Amino acid sequence: MDKNTLFSSFGKWIAPICTRTFTDWIIETQQDKYVKKLTTAAYLKLFLHAQLQGREGLRHIADDVLCKAFQRELGLTSISAAQLSRKHKQVDSELLQQVFERLVKRIFTTYRAPAHRSKIKLIDSTTVALCLQKYKWATFRKTKAGIKLHMRLAFVGEEDVIPEKATITNARKNDRTQLDELVDEPGVTYVFDRGYIDYSAFNRYCNNKIYFVTRLKSNAFVEPMEAFEIPQGSSIHADMLVRVGSQQKKMKNLLRMVQTEDSQGNLLFLITNRFDLTCDEIGDMYRSRWAIETFFKWMKQHLRIKHFYAQSDRAVYNQIWIALIAFCLLLLVKLETKVNHSLLQLSRWLTKLMWQPYAEWLQRMKQKPSRVSLGRRRKTTVD
Repeated sequence: MDKNTLFSSFGKWIAPICTRTFTDWIIETQQDKYVKKLTTAAYLKLFLHAQLQGREGLRHIADDVLCKAFQRELGLTSISAAQLSRKHKQVDSELLQQVFERLVKRIFTTYRAPAHRSKIKLIDSTTVALCLQKYKWATFRKTKAGIKLHMRLAFVGEEDVIPEKATITNARKNDRTQLDELVDEPGVTYVFDRGYIDYSAFNRYCNNKIYFVTRLKSNAFVEPMEAFEIPQGSSIHADMLVRVGSQQKKMKNLLRMVQTEDSQGNLLFLITNRFDLTCDEIGDMYRSRWAIETFFKWMKQHLRIKHFYAQSDRAVYNQIWIALIAFCLLLLVKLETKVNHSLLQLSRWLTKLMWQPYAEWLQRMKQKPSRVSLGRRRKTTVD
């Protein structure tokens, strides 16, 4: 019996988090002190399974334990929705965050992005709307509640990205308040939108050799200092040295402003402290920010982060961290098997082959399409 038949597909999928380190964390934090049945490990497996299956509520999750194969994986034969609810509100969110960050570290230890992507980090946030009557702790307007997920993504391939770091705040929090959490590494270029504009921070980044590319606000003060030559055939409209800031306070450091267009033809005014790249490379670097928009769209469509199983802040945060863990586990499988299938397709196959030997899931991932579509062709007529 080889390593591919020792595990079920589900067991193989969650194997990266079932480590001695995870067990030590639980012991150190006394997370399972006095627990006789629903351990933290079993809890995490149950809710990762719920992520895959898209379960609607705690009763649906409890019913999953009726499966004999799942019982063997969990080490228990039954569970109630009430027990799941209590555990969901008790597990320390920081423990799940550590699981997520350790998975990210494992991925970056083994897999590297192409050279032109390796030093680019994307920063953005997305808001998850909540019902004000149920989630009063997340109030941010008179009639609305919500939380904001701030993320830093890094490339692990030409197109594949991974959430390298994340913070969760009330939706009321301004994006720029999270810059110090997400921007911390010299020599890296951070790409973000104008919601993160902070001129004091930009001065600090220039002094500490932390690079950035972002878009100017429409009311920004711009003082042109010197115009740079634009290469022939470039799509850039202008490239110049400028001083920016507000009318009351200007930046001490000079920046570079590149004027270009988006895909709809709208003008973009980009500022950066990168002077070693061509103006076209600056434009392309900002356009790579689209990867984080695609990630947020995928996450909201295919992970359970819009409908929550409980109403407390800890339960909501826990579900988001588990969703990010599920994403990382799928990406790790894709990178380890070196297949080109989408994460959604890998997830679908895993759902169908969950309790079959891992070898069957691996075989399906490695299998080439039976036919390749050539697209629609014009019919030929014979005279």
